[in-house]
Amino acid sequence: MTERVVLAYSGGLDTSVAIGWIAEETGAEVIAVAVDVGQGGEDLDVIRKRALACGAVEAEVADAKDEFADEYCLPAIKANALYMDRYPLVSALSRPTIVKHLVAAAKKHGATTVAHGCTGKGNDQVRFEAGIVALAPDLKCIAPVRDYAMTRDKAIAFCEEKQLPIATTKKSPYSIDQNVFGRAVETGFLEDIWNAPIEDIYEYTSNPAVPREADEVVISFKEGVPVAIDGKPVTVLQAIQQLNERAGAQGIGRIDMVEDRLVGIKSREVYEAPGAIALITAHQELENVTVERELARYKRQVEQRWGELVYDGQWFSPLKRALDGFINEANQHVTGDIRMTLHGGRAVVTGRRSTESLYDFNLATYDTGDTFDQSAAKGFIDIYSLSSKIAAKRDLA
Repeated sequence: MTERVVLAYSGGLDTSVAIGWIAEETGAEVIAVAVDVGQGGEDLDVIRKRALACGAVEAEVADAKDEFADEYCLPAIKANALYMDRYPLVSALSRPTIVKHLVAAAKKHGATTVAHGCTGKGNDQVRFEAGIVALAPDLKCIAPVRDYAMTRDKAIAFCEEKQLPIATTKKSPYSIDQNVFGRAVETGFLEDIWNAPIEDIYEYTSNPAVPREADEVVISFKEGVPVAIDGKPVTVLQAIQQLNERAGAQGIGRIDMVEDRLVGIKSREVYEAPGAIALITAHQELENVTVERELARYKRQVEQRWGELVYDGQWFSPLKRALDGFINEANQHVTGDIRMTLHGGRAVVTGRRSTESLYDFNLATYDTGDTFDQSAAKGFIDIYSLSSKIAAKRDLA
């Protein structure tokens, strides 16, 4: 029986050429799998037909936008996940979504190997392969660009020689990855970290420096899940999409950073994630109102570790799974509304309300009606500072 390889297929030049390239290099039949995580672009059926025209024996396409939002973006929102305190894990979240579909296709079609189009320099090769072996330890992984030195020049030559039905136009100077949660731009002139980004590289966000009217929005959550925008019920996907539009129109969610890649190098990345940043900002503030102090303090440590695990391709790991349980428990009271002003590149919280609030006006007020027993403070301070006082007497003697 002929071996079969499942290929993560995007419809672009590199993965279209990879179909025939893999067949020639390995003698295997190739099954192409394309997954829609809200990246936009061509119709899924067009992509499926192109894969078949390029030599795939089977081609599957999956509309996974809601799955991506519900099962991958939502946990990141609940975790306030920002890698290095800034990056909302746009690409890192989409990879395990795609991996699940690749593994399912491999099992369905009896494939022994999964292929992807990543280079040997980035994080995504790790995310794909660590995810694949976590779900199906017996599957092998190959990456034509990395393993067979399939350079772009060779890909174009192969495409022309085989007369594949795909344009070989001049490549964009940037490497771009996008989905509904955001957009990542790298390479080209951005590799010089002194160069400022230019407006041409942005698609999800408008220039925040251009004067425009502010936009006020109310985001409602139930147990950490965004459930309504301005009082109108939404799915998680709709919440992200609507805030991509509204926050994006105000230039919110632009991130220019040098980040620490898993493979050990530093890389300059420009991201735009308007919906993600607006939702995480709102969620963080609602937690400030509804989550008890010690739990909130500990959760911030968990959030950092959770983000590192996801960035490093450990979505399916035992530790990540265990931390999910903690994060879900910590979100059980995160219910209420956050009012925000979207303007000038910033999402600014201006109001909070919750039936689960731990904010007590009568304890917080400095006016008449204050129920806080200030006379208890002196004894508290005496006991709280006692160990330091004893140490100071010794050290200053």
